Amino acid sequence: MKSIDTQVAVIGAGPAGLALARMLAVQGIESVVVERQSRHQLCTAQRAGIVEQPTRDTMHELGVDARMSREGHEHAGFHLRHRRRTHHFDFRSFGGGAAMLYPQHHLVTDLVDAADQAGQPILFDTAVVAIDGHDMPLTTGTSSRAATVQAIGPAGPVRVRAVTIAACDGFHGIGRAHALAVEAAVRTHSRSYPFGWLGVLARTAPDPTEGMYCVSSRGMSLHSSRGAELTRQYLQVPAGTALRDWPDERVWAELRLRSASDDHPPLATGEIIDRTLIAVRSLVTEPMQVGRLFLVGDAAHIMPPTGAKGLNLAVSDATVLSYALGAFFAGAGSGELDSYSDRALRRVWQAQMFSTGMTDLLHTRDDDPHAWRIRCAQLDELVANPDARRALGRLYVGTPFPTPWRWQGNA
Repeated sequence: MKSIDTQVAVIGAGPAGLALARMLAVQGIESVVVERQSRHQLCTAQRAGIVEQPTRDTMHELGVDARMSREGHEHAGFHLRHRRRTHHFDFRSFGGGAAMLYPQHHLVTDLVDAADQAGQPILFDTAVVAIDGHDMPLTTGTSSRAATVQAIGPAGPVRVRAVTIAACDGFHGIGRAHALAVEAAVRTHSRSYPFGWLGVLARTAPDPTEGMYCVSSRGMSLHSSRGAELTRQYLQVPAGTALRDWPDERVWAELRLRSASDDHPPLATGEIIDRTLIAVRSLVTEPMQVGRLFLVGDAAHIMPPTGAKGLNLAVSDATVLSYALGAFFAGAGSGELDSYSDRALRRVWQAQMFSTGMTDLLHTRDDDPHAWRIRCAQLDELVANPDARRALGRLYVGTPFPTPWRWQGNA
């Protein structure tokens, strides 16, 4: 069996795990990332990405924003189509900065390339099968690598011995499952929605170029740019919908109905080259720490896709944990690590509040005419009230992360 000793074992090479490993490396803290997928799978799995201003700032500080600055598109707000009229919410006008439209798999690739350049080990094609030693006491200044990650790689079994483990392996990963299995105090708070999103990638020019939510009594639709000649479009569909029930003609007919307006031409149609179904759900697991095991990103929480908070919360969690690990390995004790869950969860629940509110506002839940008119009144108020838009923009563009990513003592 191959054995590796390190300070932090990171399970999962998504945005959370790769950002954390980069933050630790810059602080001189050793880590090993274990990833079940191949490098090719990881870096080519297309996923949308809205990178909030705090995430942009963090990537700049970490030196991994060069391609994002060149190829990303600034995203200071979005369009809302309601009552057949199109309204533009420019949150930058309120002084809130701007997010960036940049595909998540590109950001992942940038972080993998940075790890290569820094000599940061990533074990691809390596599936974690067991976690041990998470319950050993974590005391000030400890160098004992009591926590163990057991995995199977291309060449056989691998054991990574570490001081701490960061589970960044998503909702279905072993990290969250292990925490729920071994610690009775860990609880999951969840909310289910009776609808999902049907998403298509199409060869059409975007109009408008920034994202647009269309609110209709038939259900929500979302339209966003993926470049000069590609768009990603989404339809609210009932939960349990099958892709085979939505041929191209039906998709375009429904998108056109929901996006119809009096101030823009009809939605352009084109070749659909990819389609997917996305569940809409909310879930928070707390606390986000069990002994030496820390849950990060989707391993701890799932957001509705409305508002695109998942990627940014992953980096926010990584920031809080990086700061706490920096303090611990600098000899400042375990106080910051003990506070990790509480600090991270403040922003998690703030994002849950935002995503839940946006989801309830933009989606049609039933055929109740009273509920529909209430939602129309809420949207009218949002369009007419600058203070309401300012409050929305503050959360949409991104609130500051709970801590810096680098521990600097009392400086």
